[in-house]
Amino acid sequence: MNKKSSVENNIDCSMSNLVLLGWNEFFQASYDGLENPSGNPVRVSGVRKNSFLVTNGQEEWLTTISGRLLYQNQGLFPAVGDWVLVNDLVITEVLPREKTLSRGASGGRGKHADTAKQQQVIAANLDSVFIVCGLDRDFNLRRIERYITLVFNCGLTPVVVLTKADTHEAPESFMYEVEAVAFGVSVHLLGFQNDSGLNEIKAYFADSSKTAAMIGSSGAGKSTLLNRLAGKDLQRTGAISTAVVKGKHTTTERDLIIFPDGGMIIDNPGIREIAFWDAGDGVSMSFTDIEGLAVRCKFQDCSHTSEPGCNVLAAVATGDVKKERLVSYHKMKRELSYVAERQHKSADRLEKERWKDIAIYAKSLKKNK
Repeated sequence: MNKKSSVENNIDCSMSNLVLLGWNEFFQASYDGLENPSGNPVRVSGVRKNSFLVTNGQEEWLTTISGRLLYQNQGLFPAVGDWVLVNDLVITEVLPREKTLSRGASGGRGKHADTAKQQQVIAANLDSVFIVCGLDRDFNLRRIERYITLVFNCGLTPVVVLTKADTHEAPESFMYEVEAVAFGVSVHLLGFQNDSGLNEIKAYFADSSKTAAMIGSSGAGKSTLLNRLAGKDLQRTGAISTAVVKGKHTTTERDLIIFPDGGMIIDNPGIREIAFWDAGDGVSMSFTDIEGLAVRCKFQDCSHTSEPGCNVLAAVATGDVKKERLVSYHKMKRELSYVAERQHKSADRLEKERWKDIAIYAKSLKKNK
């Protein structure tokens, strides 16, 4: 019996369930490419302290990771949304990921410590990412820009969901503000006291094999949105505080939730730091307005800071581009540039080179004086 026949025998009865979980030709090809596959394919639906929840579409159970995977230095550790092979109650293999939502390890941003060398996988094998933002003190255009850049950087599709819309008489003004900085990104208003906007969100799960993830600050309304999409209380939420317009529930674990009518979503704890992991095209895709203006700058290598004939600065002067948006653009460009360098050099070497350049520049200033 060849390996392909073995695969068919092992998963034939549950193949339809696996497809509904997102199993596709990519994962099948990855499975077929293994020399000696040990176990059946299932999807990771939750990560606990010392164990992993997995599902085959019919049942869910706890597993542990094999010693070989635990100690191998390949960086592929099971995350929510991963496809893995399970033999009895042990994960023996993690299949390659099609798409991954990752960020730099928490605590690294702004310190140039280990951001680009430590990857935190938020969720794996996604189709879209809901950036959930409450229309209260959580609303921040600069943070939304960073979220969109992070998602684009991972090769995923961002969707902005503005919750608590029914707490404002004219919530459309917030949507227009976001649309002005989120070119090509879908933006939805969602009220929690009525069904306004809910059907628009449900449309993303029309294909029952699609997986989305939710990211945002604590109290933004992710768990409430999850419950409404599922049609029942999957995550406990407290009453919304009238003082700060925030629910009392805070998610502490990442879980893959399968909706009764099809489709899946991964709920995530609130994110405090939005640090980048990889140097992708996120900035270019998030700031298409600035990148488009830059094409008409006088100098091809214009930095958009002080050069004469800078078309971007001219747009800032006329108010076509907000100064704060340009500052955000420069900041993220610098961060991603550092990330790109950090991938190839050690932090110590990079910092020494920078201090060397500063010392040389300082000496030249003294000499000129």
